[in-house]
Amino acid sequence: MGRERKLEESIVVDAAPEAVYRLVAHLPDMGRWSPECRRVWVPRTPVRAGTRFIGLNRRGPFVWFTTGRVSAARVGEEFTFDVGIFGLPIARWGYRFAAEGSGTRVTETWEDRRTGPGARLTNVLGTVFAGTNPERRIAVNRHGMRTTLARIAQAATVS
Repeated sequence: MGRERKLEESIVVDAAPEAVYRLVAHLPDMGRWSPECRRVWVPRTPVRAGTRFIGLNRRGPFVWFTTGRVSAARVGEEFTFDVGIFGLPIARWGYRFAAEGSGTRVTETWEDRRTGPGARLTNVLGTVFAGTNPERRIAVNRHGMRTTLARIAQAATVS
């Protein structure tokens, strides 16, 4: 049996889909939500599909950079981006927003893109730089996604 390559977590937030989307799609704030991401630098704004960025990540003593590209940016519906390192794909992260009652169901998704040529190298780089081997990445990401969604929900209710 192969390793798990996709995760999904969701939460209901007491805010409109467009408001929650604006929180998530403002990439420089990603460090406020994610327990691993510390900073995001976006060289050109506004953020839309095709926008490139650089992320600085940290988990414990491990620090690493990733490059990213926004693949979908539909206000109030979806915000998705791909991250990689040295031109090799690592993951696709996504957020979907759906009205639910008087709030919004926010669903965060993660897809492991370390397949094909370069997969072995990106697995090694993840272990060396992020301190997480591919088998452990699932648990780390699930915990991180739950933390991220809780922080977004808290910020959305304050806004």
